[in-house]
Amino acid sequence: MTDLVKNETLSAKKWYVVRAISGQEKKIKHYIEMEIIRLKLSEYVSQVLIPTEKIIQIRNGKKIAKEKSFYPGYVLIEANLTGEVPHAIKNITGVIGFLGETKGGDPVPMRISEVNRILGKVDELTESEGTVASNYTIGENVKVINGPFNGFNGVIEEIMDDKKKIKVTVKIFGRKTPVELNYGEVEKE
Repeated sequence: MTDLVKNETLSAKKWYVVRAISGQEKKIKHYIEMEIIRLKLSEYVSQVLIPTEKIIQIRNGKKIAKEKSFYPGYVLIEANLTGEVPHAIKNITGVIGFLGETKGGDPVPMRISEVNRILGKVDELTESEGTVASNYTIGENVKVINGPFNGFNGVIEEIMDDKKKIKVTVKIFGRKTPVELNYGEVEKE
C-alpha cells in the first residue's frame, strides 16, 4: 500500500456505534480486537471503546468499586468501514449490528460533537474517584454504623446524591432529630 493511500485510509476513520448484547460489552470488545488482529485489519480500525463509569457501592459497611457501562449494549469503534471491515465486525459473536438510520442499513458515523462529548465524558470518568451508588430509598429504616450516632436507628428522609449523603431522622433522648450522614455511615436494617 502506498503512503498516500495509507494516509487516506487513516484520515477517513470515523466513530461508529456497534450494537452488542447488553452485559457482554467487554467480551465483545475483546472479540472485535482479536478479529481485527487475526484478519490484519489494524490499519482500518484504530480504537474499540466501551465508555464506563466507576461506581462505588457500600455493602455491609465496606466500599466496593465496580465499573459500569455508561451505554449498556453499545460499543464504540473508530474505523474506516471499507471493504470487508463492516462484514467482519457484524459477524463477531455477540454483535447485533451497527447503529444506522434503518435496521440492517448502512452504518452511520457519529457526529464530531457527539464523539467529543462522549470522549470528554470518558476522560472525565477515568479521572474522577468514582461515584457512590446510593441503594437507599426514602422511608427506609437504617442503622448508623459509624460516627457519633453509631448504634442509633433511623428513617431516611432525604437522599443527596450530589453530596453523597443522606438525611436520617434518628431518635435522640426521645426526640426525632434529622442528621446528615455519609453513605458509608449507615447500613440497611
